[in-house]
Amino acid sequence: MGHDTSISILGSGWLGLPLAEHLLGVVKTIHLSTRSLEKSKQLATLGFKAHLVDIEEMSTQVQTFLNSEILIINITNKSIEAFQNLRSEIERSTIKHVLFISSTSVYGSDQSLCKETDSIHVENNLRKIEKLFTDNTHFDCTIIRLAGLIGPKRHPGRFFAGGKVIKDGNAKVNLIHQVDCIRLIATVLEQNAWGEVFNGCADTHPVKKEYYSKMALSLGYPEPDYVIADKGSNKVICNEKIKNTLGFQFIYPDISEILC
Repeated sequence: MGHDTSISILGSGWLGLPLAEHLLGVVKTIHLSTRSLEKSKQLATLGFKAHLVDIEEMSTQVQTFLNSEILIINITNKSIEAFQNLRSEIERSTIKHVLFISSTSVYGSDQSLCKETDSIHVENNLRKIEKLFTDNTHFDCTIIRLAGLIGPKRHPGRFFAGGKVIKDGNAKVNLIHQVDCIRLIATVLEQNAWGEVFNGCADTHPVKKEYYSKMALSLGYPEPDYVIADKGSNKVICNEKIKNTLGFQFIYPDISEILC
């Protein structure tokens, strides 16, 4: 990725907009999508090329949005048909590389240590959508599977506020801070690490009932109630690959020390 690179970012929400701001000035052009006309005007004032794009209702404007070398897909939509339509549009465009921001929810809760090389026995919708982009010859694709997202406006102390109950109190926590998400994405772009799957998750995995109680108390909230599940999850997301392959170093390796 050079200074003359154009990047399109599908999704300008909690992660997409700060990511775009991080890349502004690093690359030549950033195309940024939204489904809101009002927000598109706001994005334009920030220095981005703003586009109205909804993959459920594809318009002719999508090809203008896709006028880049790199596409970062960062939306929560789970419609396979919508992503199939998007893939067809990408195949007609100038996009050479796709970075798909996925989730560690692709791993089953019955898996213990989850590594990128693991076979996923029960293919959920998200896994099927990942494969739409990895099993394609028109462009290179890298998948980043992010753990639970914390950071500005997403303090873990608020996750179970208002009487919400922790359903699996003895399960381990798998989280990553927004700052590290953005740095991980930028690292993949800088190193041209295409054709890969990476997990994004902090180093520490405290027990949910203890961690969320501590985080709630730090904000002055009452400790959340919890249930101990009969068949609790042992799921822990392994992050060794991004350290070994990319040389990635976390700003927030210990989620217990985070004040968002």
